[in-house]
Amino acid sequence: MAILTIQTKPYEDQKPGTSGLRKKTKVFMQPNYVANFAQATFNTFPDMQGSIVVLGGDGRFYNDRAIQVIIKIAAANGVGRIIVGRDGVLSTPAASLLIRKNEAAGGIILSASHNPAGPDEDFGIKVNASNGGPAMPADTDRLFEACKTIDSYLISDAPDVDISRLHEAVIENMAVQVVDSVEDYAIAMQDLFDFDGIKSYIKSSGLRMKFDAMNAVTGPYARKIFVDLLELPEDCLMNAVPKDDFGGLHPEPMPSVNTVLVEMAKGPAGLDFAAACDGDGDRNMILGRDIFVSPCDSLAVLAANYFTVPAYKDGLNGVARTIATSAAADTVAKDLRIPCYETPVGWKFFGNLLDAGMVTLCGEESFGTGADYIREKDGLFAVLFWLNIIAARQMPVKDIVTQHWMKYGRNYYCRHDYVGLPKEVGDEIMALAREKVAGLAGQELSPGYVVQKADDFAYTDPVDNSVAANQGIRIIFENRARIVFRLSGTGSVGATLRVYLEEVVIDHDRLDLEVGDVVAGLAKIVQDIALINQKTGRTKPDTVV
Repeated sequence: MAILTIQTKPYEDQKPGTSGLRKKTKVFMQPNYVANFAQATFNTFPDMQGSIVVLGGDGRFYNDRAIQVIIKIAAANGVGRIIVGRDGVLSTPAASLLIRKNEAAGGIILSASHNPAGPDEDFGIKVNASNGGPAMPADTDRLFEACKTIDSYLISDAPDVDISRLHEAVIENMAVQVVDSVEDYAIAMQDLFDFDGIKSYIKSSGLRMKFDAMNAVTGPYARKIFVDLLELPEDCLMNAVPKDDFGGLHPEPMPSVNTVLVEMAKGPAGLDFAAACDGDGDRNMILGRDIFVSPCDSLAVLAANYFTVPAYKDGLNGVARTIATSAAADTVAKDLRIPCYETPVGWKFFGNLLDAGMVTLCGEESFGTGADYIREKDGLFAVLFWLNIIAARQMPVKDIVTQHWMKYGRNYYCRHDYVGLPKEVGDEIMALAREKVAGLAGQELSPGYVVQKADDFAYTDPVDNSVAANQGIRIIFENRARIVFRLSGTGSVGATLRVYLEEVVIDHDRLDLEVGDVVAGLAKIVQDIALINQKTGRTKPDTVV
C-alpha cells in the first residue's frame, strides 16, 4: 500500500447548502468530484486526523463507490479509525448516535434525504460535527472555500475494503470498523421508551399497524424494533428491503406521495396506526384511522404528552421549532411553563440549544422530529413516541389529537410549494415580499387580519450570539395567524418557493374543517403581497402539504 498525491482541479458547484451538497448522481460520478469534496473535508476539519470518523449512507445508487473513495482518502489523511455501517448503510439518526457514542470527531453521511435515487436521480454528501449534528454554516462556508482552491488530494492505493460483513481491517495506519448500527440504535430506543408497555398494549388491544420504509434505509431498523422487539407480525412492514433506487419510489413520507398507506388507514376497517420514514430515516409521517397528523401538530402532541415516556417523566427542558413550523408547540410550551425557541430552517440550528441543555424536543414542519439524545431528526423516534402515547393513554390517534385541539385550539396549517422555479424568479418574488412587508405593522390587510409584526427573520443564537439573517419573511397577525415566505434549496435543480399559512381556531365547533377553506383568506393576502401567480405564470401551487 502507498499514499498517492493526485492532481485535480476545483468544481465550481461544490457548495454545501443547509442540507449538505446535493446534485444529480451523474455530477458526483464525474472524475475526482467525490475525492475533491472528501479531501476538502479533511482539510477543513483537521481534528479528524488521528480521531474517529463515522461513515455511511442511505444505500442509494453510487453510495458503495463513494464510500470506498472516502475510506481511502481518510486513510491517506491520517484518520485514526473510521466506523462504517455494514454495506455502507447507515441511517442519519443512527450516524449521529454513533458519532456521540464513540466520541468521534465527526461523520460523513451520503444521502439526498427524501429525494429519489438512481443513476438519473439525486445524490448527496454532508458533514456532521463532533456533537453528531450537521456542521454549522461557518464550517460549511470554510468547506466551500476549500473546494474552490483544491488542486490535489491524497489517497491510498489499497484495495477496496469488504464492508459486507462485520469485521475490522487496516488501511495504512487507519482501522476500518464495519458495524451493525441497528443494534446500537435499538438499544438507544429501548432506553427511551416503554417497550414492555407498548408490546402489552399491542397484544391486548389487537392494534393493527403498518410501517412503510419506502425501500430505503429504515427497513432493517424497523424489522428489529417492530418485529423482533415489539413482536408485531412481519406483514406490519412495507417496502422494508433497502434498494439503491428505492424501488422507483419517491421516499418522502407525506400524504400526497404515500397514497397507498393513507388509503389503508381510512374507514371502519382501516389501520389503527400507520407510519412511514424517508430515504435516510430522519423524517416521519404519522397516521391514525381517518386522520393524518400534521408534523406541526405531532410536535405539539409529543410535547404535551411527555409524561408518558420514561425518559422524559421528569419533564422537558424546552422545545424548539423552525420558523416554517406552526406555533402549536408554543402554546403547549406556555402551558408547561417551559421555553419554546423559534429558529431558522435547518436542523443544525437546534444543535447549540440541545448541547446547552436548553431544549429536549425539536421539530420542523417538513416531517422532522427529534430529541436531545442525538443531534439529528429521527423518524423512528417519532413513531415510537406515538406508540408510547397510544399505549399509555389507551386511546386511538384521532382521539388523542382531538382532545389536544379541544384543550389548546387547532393550528390549521399548510404549505404551498412552487417547485423548480428559475432562481431569479424566486429571488424576485422574495424581494417583492420583503419590500412590501416593511412597515406593515398595525395595518389591516383584510377584515380581521391586523398585522402585529412583519419582518425578514434574523436569528440570534442564544448560546453563542451568532446571527443568521434573511431566514424567511414573516407576517404575524394579531389573531395569531401567520404567513411565512421562504426559498428552499433542498432539491438538486432550481429553486422552490415555499409559502406557509397558519390560522388558529379556538372554537370547539370549528375543529374539523378543511384546512384549505380555513386559510383561504391568508392565501389571498399572499397573492396580493407577492404576485406569485403573475411572476411564475402558474395558477396554483405545484404541491399543497
